[in-house]
Amino acid sequence: MGQVRGVPDIADVYPDLEALSDAAARLFVERAGRASSEDRPFRVAISGGNTPRRTYELLAQPPFRDQVVWERVEVFWGDERCVQTDDPRSNQRMAREALLDRVPIPKEHIHPVLCDEAPGRAAARYEALLRALFGGRPPRFDLVFLGLGENGHTASLFPGTPALDERKHWCAEVYVPGEGLHRVTLTAPVINRAAVIAFLVSGAAKARVLQEVLEGPTDPHRLPAQLIHPTNGELRWLVDREAATYLKQGSPTR
Repeated sequence: MGQVRGVPDIADVYPDLEALSDAAARLFVERAGRASSEDRPFRVAISGGNTPRRTYELLAQPPFRDQVVWERVEVFWGDERCVQTDDPRSNQRMAREALLDRVPIPKEHIHPVLCDEAPGRAAARYEALLRALFGGRPPRFDLVFLGLGENGHTASLFPGTPALDERKHWCAEVYVPGEGLHRVTLTAPVINRAAVIAFLVSGAAKARVLQEVLEGPTDPHRLPAQLIHPTNGELRWLVDREAATYLKQGSPTR
């Protein structure tokens, strides 16, 4: 299934979640192939939530599974909830169940956020890991998958939280009062360094906020997803028809 015709230039709109997930899997394979052709690792930061699960499931089975040199893939997380790794809310658990435990990727190439200590220390430890693996330079991921929350958050960049203004650190702790738990997230400047950033957005519940983020006035403290603008890369919005309900033709007003 392909894209739906007659939709905005600012997003690639697909008939449903299955078609969106297929497109996201193809993007993963294409970027992994490019890295392989350049004889370097493919470094991807993945997201949690319900929407990307189907993408990961598709990548774990033919034909996509057979099109990736998994030994060259390095996996990072855009964010994580500070829960036990066997907790259903764990982004790491979801990714392992849907993808990572089902493909021949070396264990040492999987880099989850470990929240087995204070959230601030967990964020500092993940930043130290990134510094070590990227030679002390700010990370440049080949691909970052992001989601969009109904409140406009992405990764764990939530409305009104101090992490939105972070410019020095690559990772930050975030407390989400509505959930009663802490999270660790990559900060916007690090995400924006990626070669390709792809938002995956599905369902009618996301339609209004998607329209606000893409076509409404700029207000990133209320809609943190508006912070995402690649500094030297490509931004993709892969959305399904229900999520695109309120989008207009043309470019965003911001």
